Amino acid sequence: MSHDLTDLFGPAIHTYTRAQAIEDGALREVPADLAREAGFRYPLALTSAAWADAVAWDHGGVQGETGRLWDVLTMARHALANTPPWEDRALFDVLRVPNAPRAQSPRRTTLRVHFGPGDNAEPVLTILMPNED
Repeated sequence: MSHDLTDLFGPAIHTYTRAQAIEDGALREVPADLAREAGFRYPLALTSAAWADAVAWDHGGVQGETGRLWDVLTMARHALANTPPWEDRALFDVLRVPNAPRAQSPRRTTLRVHFGPGDNAEPVLTILMPNED
């Protein structure tokens, strides 16, 4: 006799999909061509908090969001490459100049990359702050 989780727990009260999170801006999708160029085979997104901390740049000059995103992707890729295959997440550090007026000195920030199922159980990656789920 087969039972699914609905038989055991009842219907879901609320669901919030990855697609909805991207549409709402809670997740920022990395363009597929950039993700592939950085060595990722699966869809990749950053939480809005991770994006604001490590990628966002509002001050012109030689910094730009594409370069800052590339730094995050490079460090995430190295973290995943050095993580045992049974682990679904890895912490990594990236040096970035804080997104603040007149900031010039790089500061270390810690992020986490998580490998898990998407809305249809397809493999996806998410980069988030260490305290986010």
